[in-house]
Amino acid sequence: MSPSAIEHGFDVHPWQLRWRGLDIDMLGRTETLFALSNGHIGLRGTFEEGEPVDHPGTYLNGFYEQRGLPYAESGYGYPESGQTVVNVTDGKILRLLVEDEPMDLRYGRTEEHERVLDFRTGTLRRNTLWTSPTGRTVRIRSERLVSFTKRTIAAIHYEVEPIGEDMKLVLQSDLLANEPVPAPGNDPRLAAALDQPLVSDLSACRNYWGMLVHHTKKSGLHVAAGMDHEIDFPDKADTFIRADSDLARLTVAANVPQGSKLSVTKYIGYGWSARRSVPALRAQVDAALAMAMETGWDALKADQITYLEDFWRDADVELDGDPELQQAVRFALFHVLQAGARGQDRAIPAKGLTGPGYDGHTFWDTESFILPMLTYTVPAAAGAELRWRHATMDKAKSRAAELGQRGAMFPWRSINGDECSGYWPAGTAGVHVSADIANATARYLRATDDEQFETECGVELLVETARLFAGLGHHDVNGRFRIDGVTGPDEYTAVVNNNVFTNLAAQQNLRDAVAAVHRRPDLAREYGVTVAEAAHWESCADDMTIPFDEALGVHQQCESFTLLSAWDFEASVGKYPLLLNYPYYDLYRKQVVKQADLVFAMYNFGSSFTPEQKLRNFDYYYPLTVRDSSLSACCEAVVAAEVGYLDLSYDLMCESVFTDLHDLHSNVSSGLHIAALAGAWTDCVAGFGGMRDFGGKITFAPRLPNRLSYLSFRMTVGETKIVVAIDRETATYRLLSGPPIDLAHHGEKFTLASAPVTKHITELVKREAPKAPPGCEPYRRFD
Repeated sequence: MSPSAIEHGFDVHPWQLRWRGLDIDMLGRTETLFALSNGHIGLRGTFEEGEPVDHPGTYLNGFYEQRGLPYAESGYGYPESGQTVVNVTDGKILRLLVEDEPMDLRYGRTEEHERVLDFRTGTLRRNTLWTSPTGRTVRIRSERLVSFTKRTIAAIHYEVEPIGEDMKLVLQSDLLANEPVPAPGNDPRLAAALDQPLVSDLSACRNYWGMLVHHTKKSGLHVAAGMDHEIDFPDKADTFIRADSDLARLTVAANVPQGSKLSVTKYIGYGWSARRSVPALRAQVDAALAMAMETGWDALKADQITYLEDFWRDADVELDGDPELQQAVRFALFHVLQAGARGQDRAIPAKGLTGPGYDGHTFWDTESFILPMLTYTVPAAAGAELRWRHATMDKAKSRAAELGQRGAMFPWRSINGDECSGYWPAGTAGVHVSADIANATARYLRATDDEQFETECGVELLVETARLFAGLGHHDVNGRFRIDGVTGPDEYTAVVNNNVFTNLAAQQNLRDAVAAVHRRPDLAREYGVTVAEAAHWESCADDMTIPFDEALGVHQQCESFTLLSAWDFEASVGKYPLLLNYPYYDLYRKQVVKQADLVFAMYNFGSSFTPEQKLRNFDYYYPLTVRDSSLSACCEAVVAAEVGYLDLSYDLMCESVFTDLHDLHSNVSSGLHIAALAGAWTDCVAGFGGMRDFGGKITFAPRLPNRLSYLSFRMTVGETKIVVAIDRETATYRLLSGPPIDLAHHGEKFTLASAPVTKHITELVKREAPKAPPGCEPYRRFD
């Protein structure tokens, strides 16, 4: 085990995350890291016994409550209400009494305790040997899953074994609504607290079955939660069940001889809707539970394993030279899968369904960081998320019209498609989110040739976002197309003119829209796109302003950025993140970058920069970027690898990959950073693999840092699946299935067919990497 792993409490294993021992102070962190989800249901990794607990959490994708947005001074176009993810009815609870003593790890003695998140079985296992304050010892084994194949079902298998004597055991299996949750602090990244958000509609029970149905007070959403059980006990047991407005409870009391076990398998079903009636929701959950009971625990687990075998066959990343990094990369890929696998045309929140951070909102993170991985590994999940964006088109058009614009303006942060950011300089002005969605749409279409999606969603997404940017910008007296008064990815430089990332994203959007209407004239006519309008989009793209400082030889992140006053980085040491210690007014006026902006543009739109420009730009902007956002490190890692700073790229990759495992931002208790985790894939594939997809041409430029001796990754492009294996001197490309594909290796084109292709990797000229701002050095686990 590496010193880093020991410090952070985990055994190093390539396919598991294992925590041994008990540390009550780490509950918030482990509840997040051990969360299970399928993109529809999310269960935080709380103990089955309900307590001790840091933050209980059971979430359903898209289920939220509305709340007012307070303004000291309101203004036209300000969003009127916010949205917060709701901790719905908790079905994870299985309280245990040993004789008359509640099982609670804060009391008595915990002789053994370990928890294992298994990336191949998709389950969370737990093994605890506990002695009560009265001296009675029991062994508890549990395993839980949130089903990838039965998206409305979660299940827990729970066993209690008396040690050394016969015992009276009482098990209470709960459905609990309106659990108290801790109040948030002053950190704006945390969620608002909701007081008793669920109102009872129905409670029912019979035998081992229970059901609760509730609705939210303001958003008007209904949720049904049900449970059913299989119980295996020696001899006989007394059971009874009750249900009231916020609690359904099955109680099992049994005399259990030593050498025997009390075993319960609990099936939990969820359903929610804004439209369906209470009886309909109850029927849906009843059916789901019946299906789960008929399937049984063993088959549910077997299906889970099969699903994950298919995922790892298409998405696995293998590396040699850093066992802890290997574990962290697979942890990351597993959680990104959990965030998006079964969303079924719903959003992928920034925290997935692992915690309440950011109120459960979806940001531009999804399309810019998460969907690149899913597009080339689980394309159906990427398509489902983009269908959700398309389903909110009417809201995006209404928002654009409210602000006097044509086309579709998608929200900066949202759960249901309405803008719910009350801070407009970072929210409303962050218009690049609409181009990010368009760029993700075009990437998905290139990678999948999904004609049905193109017809039903894709072309309209491209057209309406192109209309937005054609109207937002204007041609100046010199004939250049400008987009003024916007905020780019760097939220420390707000409401600026001609942000390079935004302008390049809009340029790509406009060009992709032109190509789409030429490719599909039938849909162009349906959406009212004239020849003149398409020609105007083309001229806007061709004439796009891209600010460049001729004196310094670098691009300006936005117009006049290089003329701003320097930030005093020495004085900021110990005061990160800056947003919690300095006023935005000061940050906006200085050369300080929160998250990679121009550097990210060089990755996303690399064909717009020469190699020499990329190097000079990186050298200029890296020393200005404090990485107060978890989104920065992975983009910087990709470009650092491209310009030749491979060891710096490795350090930045580790910062992204270990963001949550090592709690680098001290806020993992509120949920995982799914985009940073997706950065693990990006840094392996686009960073050290050098993969780019410009105009549908897949190219590679692989090189490894000193710490890695081997890297391989898998990709799906259309019907073709490939694996790329890289060592220090060569890269070997193999076709796993599907038709041949045209690729390029360091600019050398080739066709990959049945025979593997091995190419030589030339050594880079070594350069000394620039220094990060003081106090912002990349995360290093080793000296």
